[in-house]
Amino acid sequence: MRKSVADAARCDCHTIHEEVVNRVRGNMPADESLLDLADLFKVFSDSTRVKILCALFQAEMCVCDIAVILGMTKSSISHQLRVLKQTKLVKYRRDGKVVYYSLADDHVKTVFDQGFVHVTEG
Repeated sequence: MRKSVADAARCDCHTIHEEVVNRVRGNMPADESLLDLADLFKVFSDSTRVKILCALFQAEMCVCDIAVILGMTKSSISHQLRVLKQTKLVKYRRDGKVVYYSLADDHVKTVFDQGFVHVTEG
């Protein structure tokens, strides 16, 4: 009788490998840091926010420019930019009445690029 993939992946041992457990437990980040990381990845789960980031990789832009590029309203873009600002992925600067948005730092592009490589590899 052949085992299913689920059966093959199930661990039937009842031994606790204490050395490994203790080493890994000692190296686990604080729960608060892991929650912050999970929140960061949630931001990347919205395709509109990902498109905004992709656009901002190429140029600093105002809400109007981003809205035209994505074919969306300024209001919906502003809402998504607020989320991106709260998670420190984008920053802004004011020039008179115009507010320009850009990536907060190079880490944003690194995270995006690594994720993109992961989803596009064969």
